Amino acid sequence: MVKRSEVLAVIPARGGSKGIPRKNIRDFAGYPLIAYSIAAGLQAETVTRVVVSTDDAEIATVACKYGAEVPFMRPTEFAQDSTLDLPVFEHVLRTLAETEGYKPDVVVQLRPTSPIRPLTLVDDAVRLLLENPEAGSVRGVVPAGQNPHKMWRIDSQSGRMQPLLRVEGITEPYNAPRQKLPPVYWQTGHIDAIRPQAILEMHSMSGDVVLPLLIDSSFTVDIDTPADWTRYEWQVQRGGLKMVWPGRAGRPFPNQVDLVVFDFDGVMTDNRVWVDQDGFELVAANRGDGAGIKRLRRAGIKAMVLSTEENPVVAARCNKLEIPALQGIEDKGTAIQAYLAEHDIDPLNVIYVGNDLNDMPCFPLVGFGVSVADAVPEVKAAADLVLSRNGGDGAVRELCEMILQKRAERS
Repeated sequence: MVKRSEVLAVIPARGGSKGIPRKNIRDFAGYPLIAYSIAAGLQAETVTRVVVSTDDAEIATVACKYGAEVPFMRPTEFAQDSTLDLPVFEHVLRTLAETEGYKPDVVVQLRPTSPIRPLTLVDDAVRLLLENPEAGSVRGVVPAGQNPHKMWRIDSQSGRMQPLLRVEGITEPYNAPRQKLPPVYWQTGHIDAIRPQAILEMHSMSGDVVLPLLIDSSFTVDIDTPADWTRYEWQVQRGGLKMVWPGRAGRPFPNQVDLVVFDFDGVMTDNRVWVDQDGFELVAANRGDGAGIKRLRRAGIKAMVLSTEENPVVAARCNKLEIPALQGIEDKGTAIQAYLAEHDIDPLNVIYVGNDLNDMPCFPLVGFGVSVADAVPEVKAAADLVLSRNGGDGAVRELCEMILQKRAERS
């Protein structure tokens, strides 16, 4: 029997983050950002152990919740803004060897800031390294977006431009067509598979021989700013990528939408209520949401409200929107099944939009479950799509526009 290689996946996640505070455990498309890297390690066939290196107790708690080990805390001296990868990985390997006698054959680095990974990425990197004993590491790369052969230096003395690189056989590479230039690649943060000897003996995160693992450029993600966060969250939710998910992967958007079912409080409102001394209640609704529903109805797509609360404000708002409403519904799952059967509507052509725990039973009963941005974490994790807008603040309009846009794209 061939002994299985011991492969340790290490996820470095320090607590300090200035660009996006607490980003490693901030919610990203329904899960903490770090959960995506943990899932990549846990779901890989070749990985035998997943460890998070952190100096932060809250990160450690979240990491353990999603299945990683945190066998020790990272010393503060290795958790500074200027700390390089090498001392962090030296600390992990030496500590595991000293405390457990644990010595892996391969170390995999999975950075939390590159959460979008192809399904077989980790296994592909590990196997490539194991199949090439001369290699010190395997590193994920994508085709470079900018060609360095067309880049320049500016001489500090003369102020003149000088080409950054020269190419044998091409006199002026900066004037040459891109197709004639040597292909170049950009290293990503998705994956590094490294031999421990390179780290501990050569004091290198790569070794002398580095093999490339080419990654589809559509997976290129490195989250450093709030703008990055918004852009890549959109890509995860709507880009159709076959990627590693911490939980159940979202179902595809329905090809046909016949009915959209909305919860009321927290979806059509911001979940707040104003109550006067007589118990009279007022809520705030979004006019843009109403306009979105009107556009749906004009396109022949039905909409309705399913609400646990029984309140005149629900009826009043739905009357204005000219959509039906079912109120006082404790068991929403049973109610929606009965409604669809009564009106002969195919559940696969139905979208349900919710924000709280009592909405979750409806998700598997329809073709597509949607959560508003400020829904409770469990709902966002169970949804097929998490909207970018909060309940009562344009979430309904966002979904309506998405439905109409996808219909237009198919026609």
